[in-house]
Amino acid sequence: MRVRFQLTDDQRALRDGVREMLARCFGREALRAAVDEPGGPVLDRALWRELGAAGFFALRLPEAALGVGLGLPEAVLAFEEAGRVLLPGPLVATHLAAGVVAGADVGETVVTRVDGDGRGGGVVEWLGAADVVQGDVSGAVAVRSVDPLTPLHRVVGVPSAAGGVDVVGVLLTAAEQLGTAGRVGELGVQHARAREQFGRPVGAFQAVQHVCADLLVRTEVARAAVYAAAVTVDPVDIAAARLLADEAAVRGARDCLQVHGGMGFTWEADVHLHLKRAWVRARRGGGVTESEEVLAAALLAETGEGGGFGKCGGESGG
Repeated sequence: MRVRFQLTDDQRALRDGVREMLARCFGREALRAAVDEPGGPVLDRALWRELGAAGFFALRLPEAALGVGLGLPEAVLAFEEAGRVLLPGPLVATHLAAGVVAGADVGETVVTRVDGDGRGGGVVEWLGAADVVQGDVSGAVAVRSVDPLTPLHRVVGVPSAAGGVDVVGVLLTAAEQLGTAGRVGELGVQHARAREQFGRPVGAFQAVQHVCADLLVRTEVARAAVYAAAVTVDPVDIAAARLLADEAAVRGARDCLQVHGGMGFTWEADVHLHLKRAWVRARRGGGVTESEEVLAAALLAETGEGGGFGKCGGESGG
């Protein structure tokens, strides 16, 4: 049976509305001001409350609980837009806490969580700005974050499931990565059209065209996987979507840097900010190793103990 994962008119309107809201309250000027904040990043409480008032955190809460009453596909669209603009803060943790932690749904309470790495340790994003922390942060030590807009603390002795990380959180992180992948693709194409070398736009050169084409392909493959996983909510689908989205974001940002050349590495450019945020997100729970393990376990379950790939399609030939 074929299933078409097409956005409805209401979903397109939601996506466009979130994009317009974020352009108004966290445009490029606000992004650069946050990056250049003396003394390090500061969580904008007014922005957080504005997100809450717009229903960003309560998107999946039922209307009876004063939520928006939408589903996971709509949340994915909202988080994709947040990823596009590099919206800072513990967005996933606060969204997941809506309806559980008082005030999280309306943006009055900032929630973060311990995210175990499966190796006896874990990290906490925005610990100093959080009102509620899910997980044990005793002995947490501040570490230097590669992303100037994601302060991190390191904790030890943390199980991989610390903080109750679930498949929804994994998928919402994938949606943020998808947003970055889409945005760096746009930035790469814009630069390739505007920048000239030898009297021609650099986008006229075949090597640059190939890089931009790869950016688009990776992004659209990841988009299809993320949107489909939001509909099926299957852990295996979500693991595959996360792998593809992480790759699209990290490799996409690196390729975008190549299109920009030396300019992309400068502090004034936004490309390096997308790469650094993609690196940090890729380390959250459900990243490469964990998602690969989920997919491997599903594959082994399909083939059966002692079986081979031939069992999937009947008797294999000799």
